[in-house]
Amino acid sequence: MARDPLVLSLLLSFAAGWPAVAAPARRDIEYARVGEHSLRLDLHLPSSASGPAPVIVWVHGGAWSRGSKGENPLAPLLAGGWAVASVDYRLTPVAPFPANVHDLKAAVRFLRARRAEFGLATERIAIAGASAGAHLAALVGVSNGHGELEGEVGDHRGESSAVQAIISFYGASNLETILAQSTPFGLGVRIPALQLLLRGQPEDKPSLARLASPVAHVGAGDPPLLLFHGDQDPQMPVAQSLEFLGAYERAGLRVRFVPLHGARHGGKEFYDEPRMALVREFLELAGIPPRPPR
Repeated sequence: MARDPLVLSLLLSFAAGWPAVAAPARRDIEYARVGEHSLRLDLHLPSSASGPAPVIVWVHGGAWSRGSKGENPLAPLLAGGWAVASVDYRLTPVAPFPANVHDLKAAVRFLRARRAEFGLATERIAIAGASAGAHLAALVGVSNGHGELEGEVGDHRGESSAVQAIISFYGASNLETILAQSTPFGLGVRIPALQLLLRGQPEDKPSLARLASPVAHVGAGDPPLLLFHGDQDPQMPVAQSLEFLGAYERAGLRVRFVPLHGARHGGKEFYDEPRMALVREFLELAGIPPRPPR
């Protein structure tokens, strides 16, 4: 027997260890098309709001090669008045970097172009992601206007793809150093993932690896950054977040690093109430406050 989509979403949220929030959602919205490939997002809206909702673009992880927009660990923020747009993008078996970044920038432009239809306040947008998704979110955040990374995906090229805040959950930041920092287990994951992402290894494609490294793009005017990383992560070296922290500090930009002592790669502790409270505080300080619920 088919389940109601909202019921299924709640069940999945509980199963993943994330607090479930009953809220309206618009699913499988096509934001762009590349050839025969339809790019879609799910828009999770606050259950009640007094006006247009500020929006967070969520980028799922999965070693750039798997995963889906069905993930929404930021669901607890819906009750506070934020909307979450969970975005699918072309995975690396379909297209290598920078296709994934082109897609995500197209999604941001789409949301701005359709803000009135969806009831969104898109003058200030946050982007967040986990693992490989955090890497892509960070790259979108620090590369506004970069010709090679903006791409030509979507129908709303006149809209800005800029975001005003970045939230990284245990993400990569420097593909030129990541293999040297990795554990043997991490190398087993990272080498094949990078092969698909770059169609080669960083040492063989140094210019492309640098283009794909958020730390290489950090500069004046980049948006505030919030980093979460487990200090026992065997898959994504915590040094990747520390490098990003250092690049932001050297540039004099607003940044906060939150280590999770004893935490590994992912888990519900990254999305529990104390961590979500830090996210709320960060968004408010970044000028992306919630709309008070009715």
